[in-house]
Formats: sequence, C-alpha cells, structure tokens
Amino acid sequence: MLLSPTHDGNRMMSRSETARRVALEVVQRLRDHGYQALWAGGCVRDILLGIEPLDYDVATSAVPQQVVAVFGKRHTRLVGAAFGVVLYVDPDTRIQVEIATFRTDASYSDGRHPDAVTFSTPEEDALRRDFTINGMFYDPLEGRVIDYVGGRKDLEAGVIRAIGDPEARIAEDKLRMLRAVRFAARFGFEIEPRTFDAIRRHAGEIEVVAPERICMEVQRTLECQRASEAVRLWHRTGLLPHLFPEIAEDDLVDAAARLLEHLSCADWIVKLAALMVPWGDSQKQVDWQEVARRIQRRLRLSNDQRKVFEYCLSAQPVLARAPELRWSQVQPVVVHEACCQALELLEARCRAGQAPSACRDAIAWVQQRLKLPPEQLNPPPLITGDDLKAAGIPPGRHYSRILARVREMQLDGELVDAATALQHARRIWQEIASTSGGPRR
Repeated sequence: MLLSPTHDGNRMMSRSETARRVALEVVQRLRDHGYQALWAGGCVRDILLGIEPLDYDVATSAVPQQVVAVFGKRHTRLVGAAFGVVLYVDPDTRIQVEIATFRTDASYSDGRHPDAVTFSTPEEDALRRDFTINGMFYDPLEGRVIDYVGGRKDLEAGVIRAIGDPEARIAEDKLRMLRAVRFAARFGFEIEPRTFDAIRRHAGEIEVVAPERICMEVQRTLECQRASEAVRLWHRTGLLPHLFPEIAEDDLVDAAARLLEHLSCADWIVKLAALMVPWGDSQKQVDWQEVARRIQRRLRLSNDQRKVFEYCLSAQPVLARAPELRWSQVQPVVVHEACCQALELLEARCRAGQAPSACRDAIAWVQQRLKLPPEQLNPPPLITGDDLKAAGIPPGRHYSRILARVREMQLDGELVDAATALQHARRIWQEIASTSGGPRR
C-alpha cells in the first residue's frame, strides 16, 4: 500500500521526502482551486517499485495560465506553454515540480515534438505516453493508483511495453528506442516482443535525433548499475551501430559489457571510455585524441568531458607499464586530476581478464606514488621561460622544447638546481640552433 508523506519533526527531511511534500502541496493547491491534479509518470512507477523519487511530475486539468494564476508568476516558468507545461519552483526549498495539462498530441513531423496539442482528460493523456510503466497516475490525497494502460500489471511482470502501437510511439519520438533500453537495463526488465521488434525495424532512425538528446540518454543509461546489460540490448536491438559502430561486432560487444561489469567507477565518462577499450585493443595503433574528437562530435561532449575520456584511454599503456618506464614518462600521467578514474579502468581490465596480470603490481606502484608529498610528486619546474630569456636565449617556439627536456631531466633526478638546469638549457638551445640553422620565432 502506498503511504502518504509524513514528517518527523525530530530529524531533517531528506531530499526525496522534501520533494514528495512539495509535490503533495502542489496537488492540494490545484485541488483547492477546483482543478484535477495527480502525480504522473516516472514518479508513480518508482513509488510502486519501492524507489523514492527525487523528482515529481504533476498532471492537471488546469491550463498553463491557470497554473500560473494559482502559484504566481514569481514561482512559475513556462517551459513548454504550447504543450501545456509549467515549471513550479517552491520558494522555500527551491524544489522544482513540472506541472503539465492533460493533453492529446497531434502528429510528430520532426519525430520529437507534437505539431499541435489538445488539452484533454487523464485517460487520453495516459494514452499519449511512451511505455505502460510510465503511463500511470497516483492520487496522493486518496492513496490511489489510476491506471488506464495496464502499467501496474507490466510493472509486476517486469515488462517494458509501448502504449498502444509501438510503431506509432517510436514515430512520435525516436529517442523512445533508447529509453526502452535504459528502463529495461535499469530495472532488469524485458522489452515486450512487439516493442522490441519495432525498435529493431527503426533502429537506424535514431540518427535523426539531436546529438545532445542522444548524449543525455547515453549518460543516463551508463549511469545505471546494469549498464553492461544496456550495451548488450543496444546490440540486440540494432541500435549499437548507430551509437558506437566501433564496437558493433559480437566479440567487442561482449568484451565491453564484461568490462563494465567489473568497473566500480560510477562516472559515466569513464564508462564511455571503457566501451572503447576492447576496440582499441583490437587495433595495431590508436590515436586516442582523434577518437575523442570523433566521440565529442557524435555526442556533443563538453571539452572537459572529452579530455577526461581521452586521458582515461591514452593513460592505460603508461599506467600498465609504469614501474618499468622513466618517471618523466609516468609523472605527467599520474598527476592528472583523473588519474584515479584511469586506475579504476585499468583495475577493471585486470578483473575482466583484459590486461596482463602484471598490471596489478603496476597499479599498486602508482598508488604508492600518489601518496608522495606534493613537492615530491609534482615539484615546481627548476626554470621558466623568463629564465631562458634572462640567459640570452632568444624567444621562440623552441622554448617549449627546451623546458620540456629540462623538466624530464629534473623528474628523472638528473638535475636538482636552477643553475645546473640553466646550463643544460643553453646546451639544448645550442643543439637546436645548430641543427635548425637558427631560432624559429
């Protein structure tokens, strides 16, 4: 039985409890003004599964202008007025609740947005939603589930089923194909055969969806604990070649999924990098910088995300052989802010049997190095560009080469003071000048 929200005055309310209280108040205020109002969609599904929702959606008979009148312009924002959607921000907690008018949708010419909407009834509103488990309502004042689409039965059976005609639901929004996979993986459910077959038939159409929307769905999927099962489902449904063609072969899919099963890191960018590891292992040589740029374009990753993705992959061979390499080769990798994530990826490769057993010793070696005091792990450079200029070395692009070589010698213990470092800098400059015919500016 579903319980009404309660408040224990002897303790602080959790984020989920606060969200529930605010969502209850939203329903109550709309009812007080004579409108129908119900919790809708994913929050109802999660409550029935025993999961505390962090976000609540409310469906109502009130149209956007009426919702704004109830809660005031200061606390509301029209985020989809054409589709009957208003965002309410609770002034005390800053908790947000999306309030949508019951509606039916017309055709979807762009495969994402309805061409027009008609405000309607709860039953008609349920019929426009994606999957039965997301099509239920809940009356929090009466403690009653309202189910027009058989969602509760499918929830109990562990089934992801499109509401009505799967072909029509996918035609309305192609992203629903990825959402079906995410829900199946997240909850350990099966995709109902007709829905599964429709996804297979239309898998290639996922490419018409905006990269930003695909990226968000990939992120949510990889953040699931059962991300490995999602990768297998991407493959079985035919979606994988349109997401990550690099790993679309059976053996690479299996290797990527097994690696995810052994990866403890929750960071979805690290999981994204893990998908590429088996493919990289199958290549003679990989330019991870170019791969990262390709994935960035495909998913519209931020520059910071791209850099972490690239680093986690390019760092693998260095970390795996760290004890046998010069410290100047290893140190720039170890001091990177994402080193711990890259180590977790290497550990997962060891557990999955996808890296030499000697990697375990390398991981332990690197972890010991990470415990060094900052002045030992990453000492300041002995000299800078200003020192080179003061020493009479003409400025130019060669400065970076000189400073890089001096830094290597410093890290490897060959140089310990600035005076000696400057002497070597002059020698390096003379070598550059003699081989290049003079400085390059």
